[in-house]
Parts: sequence; C-alpha cells; structure tokens
Amino acid sequence: MTGRLGVAVIGLGGAVATTALAGVEMIRAGSNALDGLPLADRTAQGLTPYGDLVFGGWDLSGDDLATAALGHGVVTAAELANGASGLRGMTPWPAVGSRDFCANIDGANKIVADGHRAAVTRIREDIDRFKSDKALDQVVVINLASVERKPDLDAPALQSLDAFERGLDADDPAISPAMLYAYSAIGADTPYGNFTPSVAGDLPAMAELAAQREVPICGKDGKTGQTFLKTVIAPGLRARALHVDGWFSTNILGNRDGLALDDAKSLASKIGTKKSALDGMLGYPVEDHIVHIHYYRPRGDDKEAWDNIDISGFLGRKMQIKVNFLCKDSVLAAPLVIEIARSLGLARARGQGGVQEQLGLFFKAPQTLGGHEPEHGLIEQQRRFDAWLDG
Repeated sequence: MTGRLGVAVIGLGGAVATTALAGVEMIRAGSNALDGLPLADRTAQGLTPYGDLVFGGWDLSGDDLATAALGHGVVTAAELANGASGLRGMTPWPAVGSRDFCANIDGANKIVADGHRAAVTRIREDIDRFKSDKALDQVVVINLASVERKPDLDAPALQSLDAFERGLDADDPAISPAMLYAYSAIGADTPYGNFTPSVAGDLPAMAELAAQREVPICGKDGKTGQTFLKTVIAPGLRARALHVDGWFSTNILGNRDGLALDDAKSLASKIGTKKSALDGMLGYPVEDHIVHIHYYRPRGDDKEAWDNIDISGFLGRKMQIKVNFLCKDSVLAAPLVIEIARSLGLARARGQGGVQEQLGLFFKAPQTLGGHEPEHGLIEQQRRFDAWLDG
C-alpha cells in the first residue's frame, strides 16, 4: 500500500480543489457516500484509500478554505458542518503568480522570491515541509490553477531541459508559473498531474526530466463535461458510419475558471484542448467544428454546455443531434482530481516513471510517450486504464 498520500494542489482555494477536499473530509468522517468516484469499487493493490489522502497546497488567495468553498457556491454550510469542518482555519501556502500569463487572476498571497531559481527552492521547501509535518509516505502535485495563456513555444528556453535550466538561471520571461511548479515537483521526485490546459508537464523539458528521474507525470486539461460527452458520442457515430458535417459547441460558466477564460489569451489555450480530440476520433477533419466559452457570472459553478451536431447518413440524408448538459463543473472535476492523485501514487508505488499514457482517459489532451497522437475515445481509454490498474 502507498500509505498516507499527500496531494499538494496548485490552486488549493479554487472551486475544484475545495470541492475535492470537502468530499474527502466527509468520506473520512463517514458522512459522504462514494458517488461519482470512478474507482470507488476498485481494489488495486497499492491504490491509496480515500481516507488516507491529505490535502495542502498553494493559492494566490489567502482565504481559509471554508470561506473559499462557500464563496464558490459548491460546498454548502451544512456540508461544512457535516464532516467537512476541517476546511475551517486551513489556509493555502503563498503561490507563484503572473499577470502576464494569467491576466484576470491575481492575489496578495504570493511567494516572495528573487527570480525563478528562488521560486523553485520555495516550492520544493513547501513540498518537503508538507510531507514532514503531515507524516506522509509520499506526495503528488496536481495543477488546478487558473488557465495561463499559451507561451511562445519557439522560445529558446523551452526547447530542451538544458535550455530550460539556463532559462531558470536567466529568469527568462518565457517560463511560466505552471512550468516552475512542474519543474519543482518533478525535480523533487514528486509525481505531477496537470488538470489545466496550461503548458507545463507536457513541455519537452519536463517529459525529459520525468524520464530521467523516473517520476510519473500526466495531463493535460481535465476531461469532465462537454469534451467527455464528445469522446463518448464521436466514436459511436464513426462506428455507425454517420458522417459529422459540423459540430457546434458553446459553454457558459461563471466561476473563477470562467473569469480566467474571460481573457482572450487564456481562452485560446482552453479552446485548443477542447477542439483537439474530435478529428482523431472520427478519422477525418471536421471543417465546421466551432467551440465557444463565455464567462457569465450569474451562473457561477453551474455550467451549461450545449452542442449541435449535424450528421449525414444513408442516402446522404441530413440529421441533427442536440445535447444540453446542465452540469456542476466542480462536482464533475473533483472526483477525477482525487482519482488522478491516487493513480499517480499507484504508479509511483509500482516504480513506473515518465509519461503515464494509461491515465489519458482523465484528460482532453493526454500526454503520450514520444509525442504520438493520443487515443481520445473513452471506451478504448477505459480499456487501457483498466488493463493497467489490474496489472
């Protein structure tokens, strides 16, 4: 068994993280069923029990987690009183932030560090202290921070591990906070998962470092709502030879993730991962594949995802499919975060390092070994994951 597993979250005060933490606290207290947890009925040797997960992490907001959770409107006051009271008085560690990379999200709870190398030292000290103070057997790091803009991937500092190291020494502006966290975790032999669309663990330098140090990594961008349904529907349409002529998707949401995406540069990062899966699953390009995301504050965490699919069938007859998914964004995401953390802990316990392709079912843009095209269809992803879990 992996023993007590620490989950160090980047963005601990966000809606997804506080929902995940509240759920685990309630499970530990015996007041929450295991509904919505994909691995609740799995008993793989070395998979950490939910009650042995311990959360900590960084956030640009210094609010205690009970206050943060209530502000997001997902966890209720009754739930905080019914098992999740551990969030009261729990505060995030100071975080690395950059308005250049995430224009709409800022806060006063920042790491004070003189350059990239000093920030890396602080992050690693936080991980070490977390492990020691909580008597943890191991720690994993999960990125739940707000979406960063896409960096200039042609920047010299991002071309290799050696170049990245030089970039750290030079405080190169091409290096983002997400990259600093990924580098810090992997270099400290700590498994790392990227639940965001931000470029981090998928950077070639990080994959190279993870392979060298045999540290499990996975990502990117959690597959929770609209894209999850696409990866169920699209393979079925292909299996029935129903041609997709166009796929129009739109989303409205009003949580902090939505606010971050209200910046055009951050939005571009998200749109890229949401659009990446469809052509590969169908086996042909969908010329009219349109994806929109709109920040609509009154909706809060109650996200609405609407799809119109135009298809052609036998004799060229035109048909339409319409899907309207009224979902709780963080309620869908939090269980996946928990299971990703447990799966990374299991990979570490098994001595499996580098990119963990079998965890691709959790992500919109899964990392792959060698950069080949990932499998996106959920059924095949599930088969590969099950084979690994039972191996």
